[in-house]
Amino acid sequence: MSKLTVKDIPVEGKNVFVRVDFNVPLSLEGKVADDTKIRASLPTLSYLLEKGSKLIIASHLGRPKGQVVEELRMGPVAEKLSQLLGRKVFKSDTVVGAEVERAVQALKPGEVLLLENIRFEPGEEKNDPEFAKALSKPADIYVNDAFGTAHRAHASTNGIARFLPAVAGLLMEKEIMYLNESKENPLLPLVVILGGKKVADKIGVIRHFINHADSLLLGGAMANTFLKARGYALGSSFYEEDKLDVAGEILEEADSSRAKLYLPLDVVVTEELRAQSTFKVVKAEEIPERWSAVDIGPETVDAYKEVIKRAKMILWNGPLGAYEFPPFHKGTEMIASAIADADAETIVGGGDIVAALKELGFSDKVTHLSTGGGAILDFWGGKKLPGLAALQEKDDKRR
Repeated sequence: MSKLTVKDIPVEGKNVFVRVDFNVPLSLEGKVADDTKIRASLPTLSYLLEKGSKLIIASHLGRPKGQVVEELRMGPVAEKLSQLLGRKVFKSDTVVGAEVERAVQALKPGEVLLLENIRFEPGEEKNDPEFAKALSKPADIYVNDAFGTAHRAHASTNGIARFLPAVAGLLMEKEIMYLNESKENPLLPLVVILGGKKVADKIGVIRHFINHADSLLLGGAMANTFLKARGYALGSSFYEEDKLDVAGEILEEADSSRAKLYLPLDVVVTEELRAQSTFKVVKAEEIPERWSAVDIGPETVDAYKEVIKRAKMILWNGPLGAYEFPPFHKGTEMIASAIADADAETIVGGGDIVAALKELGFSDKVTHLSTGGGAILDFWGGKKLPGLAALQEKDDKRR
């Protein structure tokens, strides 16, 4: 997969519609609490501004579901973006229509207009063709730099590309490069670490890498479903009843697959999932009644660390325990430390685990922190990403 980028087409003086992923957390005071996602698209925005483009920037914020939600307006994002770019960012209170068109016409080369939360419009998530056409009206070029939404067939990630030349931003290009490498030409031994809550989100990923990786290390609540499928009593632990059959099938497939599938040998259990609650460590097959598995145990950590030491490439998605409730962050923390020390190329995706690595101070020791969670899982699982499919290939004769 090789997509045209902003550097492959003339952008000087053009009106450029840039879809970014500025879905950032806000503080109680209504300020941007973490600007990582905004900073990630600065190379694309800065390049376009240096070329004298006029930027029309669109993003969603939260899940307003086609309604105007006052707390999810883009004002705080505009303020932060202005600080980071070192120039004024004009803000539109709407997404399409005469007000936007007038604001774009008033822009001078090198100026920026940020649209209101694009998911305030019901036509966005419906990928409504008329709404997509309206989005495209003030623009000459469409740039997608929002890998985190690439798995969504929305108007601003897919539909708009029917009406404008569509290319990748520099962040999107970087994501594609690393993900293509991880899936099509990985370094070996390849170790894939999967956590989080649900097996359902990762079935495709497991089925792909069980035949292409050397080791699959499972943790988090999703591992409980596999332990249950193996016949273990789980006490009060969360697991997916409707995924026991597929978990059992995967366990059978693992017996003859390329990859060795690792499940927790021991787990940290508690009677009440809250910060600093009482806990103990037990064998994975000895979880007591009324107790829940909420983290991988020390024996599991040691076993996983030995596998990680041998790796030349490591892919990681999802925390390995209830990270938000200390002390049940320890398993994730120790594996993160092992990855930071590993002599391997490391690619990490998913908001929870990326945030954890940053909090632990390990983010600069990872080769690539992906801005996508669901998108990276769909990519690894072999699903078509509508946001990528809409972009022109480098050998596309239409350009």
